[in-house]
Amino acid sequence: MADLYGLIEKTVTQLDYELVDLEVSNRGKLLRLFIDKPDGITIDDCVLVSNQLGNVLAVENDIDYDRLEVSSPGLDRALKKEADFIKFAESRANVKVRMPIEGRKNFLGTLKGVDDGDLLIDVEGVIFKIAITNIDKARLAPEFK
Repeated sequence: MADLYGLIEKTVTQLDYELVDLEVSNRGKLLRLFIDKPDGITIDDCVLVSNQLGNVLAVENDIDYDRLEVSSPGLDRALKKEADFIKFAESRANVKVRMPIEGRKNFLGTLKGVDDGDLLIDVEGVIFKIAITNIDKARLAPEFK
């Protein structure tokens, strides 16, 4: 899996996109990846990456898959890396932790950045420090007005 992720990330990065997330499901037969770039993703971007990855994966004989899906991460994009939490500071997010902090596992608030491996999130005026290693899932939580 690490080799597959590395191969896909390298290919996507060479095309000047960011690999936001990779999902492998259906016993490895479905590869679903989410890409991004600063000015957003269009259908043409998805087609370009899909075609390039199709060619790369065809050359790699040990990668067996049936379907490849390339998509935008959407407005509620997943936050996976420390760099994501820094990039989206001052944005609203839902964060779910593995081990409870002060009796809670879910936090909806404003990201305040990262401090020494800990995410800082403001939940209704209270700043919580969450070890990034304790985060199970995190997604942006856009507000619609």
